[in-house]
This record gives sequence, C-alpha cells and structure tokens, in this order.
Amino acid sequence: MKNFALIGAGGYVAPRHMQAIKETGNTLIAALDINDASAALNNYFPEAHSFTRFENFKKYLEKQKQLGNKTDYITVCSPNYLHDAHVRFGLGMGADVICEKPIVLDPWNVDALTGMEKETGRKVFTILQMRLHPAAKALKEKIAASPADKRYKVNLQYITARGQWYHTSWKGDVQKSGGIATNIGVHFFDLLLWIFGDVRHNKVSLHNATAAAGELELERADVDWKLSIEEEALPAATRAAGKQTYRVITIDEDVFDFSEGFADLHTQSYAAILAGNGFPLIETRKVIALVEEIRNTK
Repeated sequence: MKNFALIGAGGYVAPRHMQAIKETGNTLIAALDINDASAALNNYFPEAHSFTRFENFKKYLEKQKQLGNKTDYITVCSPNYLHDAHVRFGLGMGADVICEKPIVLDPWNVDALTGMEKETGRKVFTILQMRLHPAAKALKEKIAASPADKRYKVNLQYITARGQWYHTSWKGDVQKSGGIATNIGVHFFDLLLWIFGDVRHNKVSLHNATAAAGELELERADVDWKLSIEEEALPAATRAAGKQTYRVITIDEDVFDFSEGFADLHTQSYAAILAGNGFPLIETRKVIALVEEIRNTK
C-alpha cells in the first residue's frame, strides 16, 4: 500500500483521484486546499489530515517522513497555473508526482521538470485518460492497421456547457488556465496527436473566452476542430436529452462519440502508473507546445 498526499482536494476533479487512490488499494494521508474539502474527503478518506495552509501541509509531510511514514506519491489537482510549482514541490519531497492535465502551461516548463526528474531520481506522470477510453483504443488500432499513406478527414467537436461561474473563477483567466484550448481541449488534442501523428501546420480561426476553432494538418489527418463552453452551441438533440456535454470525433464517415465512458478512467490511469506503465512527463510536451501556440496565435 502506497501513501498519497493530494494538493487541490477541494476542486472539481479531486474526487476522481480520491476514488482512484482508494480503488487501487492505497491510502491518502494528507490533503491540501485553501477551501474546505471535508465533504469529498469524508466520502473516501475521512481519516486523512486536511490542511488549508501550504506551510502546515508541508510541515506535516516532512514530519511523517522523519517518522518513517514517507509520502510515495503527491497528486496535483490545483489550478493549472500552480501545477509547475506543486510538481516541483512533490519531486523535492522525494515523491513521484501524478498531475492532472494540463501538466503545465508552456513547453519549456516540461523541459525544466524533465531536468528536475533527473536530479531527484523521481518521476512525474500525467492523466491522459482519453487514451484509455474504449472508443479511443479502437480508433487507434483501426488507424494503425490502415495503409501508411492513407490520410483522414477529421472533425472534432467538444462542447461542454459552463455557467457564469466559469468566467469569475480561475478557469476564466487565460493567464491561470491557459484559455479554453488548454483548459478544455488539451486531452482531445493529445488524443489526435497520439493517433494521427505530429503537427505539420496549425491554423487558428477563433480563440476567445467561450469558444475556439481552427484547422490542424497532422502527419496522417486534416483536422477541423471546435471547442465551446456555450450552452447554445450544443446540438438540439443533446439539449433535449438534458445533457450538457457533446464530445464527438468524425473520421471520414465514421462517428466516434466520447460523451460517455469516463467513469473509471482515472482509476485505470492510477493502476497503470502503479504498475509502472503510466504516461511519463515527456509524453506531454508535444500537446503542451500545440496548445501554447494556439493560445498565442493572433
């Protein structure tokens, strides 16, 4: 059984990590969030020590290490702009780190963290859960089995309705979240690069606070993509069904719906990491470079 500590315990995605820690047979010894995270902790690890001040959290982990109760993994679920600092903290503590997407906002941060991995002898893993989705695995196998010179026409639409709270939270601040292409789209861009190869050309036609769109020329595909957090952008049938998310990739004439099937992907991610098969830090560099370029394209 491994000891975990979690930074960002009060956030939206943190319960998925708590569930994954529990379902893989491990324990959470400490959790940090500036807000109250007691509800989520009580559902999974009521015995975990909870902190709202970083210095107290750090002091507790250091004391536990002195007592022989070392933290094996630090999970980072804090706001995007804090990931770099919190990953560095975890490595400095002598722990391996599991960090939510996007692992950092800029590709040069990936380079710096790669250097720190070598210095500390510890590892950073990221959650690329889309690669574990059954539809993604089937798609990857299909493309890999096709003739090497075949090119595909791809259309990505990812619409996930968000309320006004989004714009007043850190997610609505491009300096903190990286903007919609980074905060919302990074795992889908990673999926496309994983399946169709590296970027040859990147054209951005729209990028604002609520929507983004553009075209990508990849090694084996030409991609039209659109991201949106506007409820009115949802297809009528999706809204009629009372759903707030529409995730669809169309490849030539085939439609792959990713709107469902995410329930246990974090647990699968943790199981792979603990077995030595997680997605390493360097695996994220290409997609981080792409979303940084999209964000800064005028």
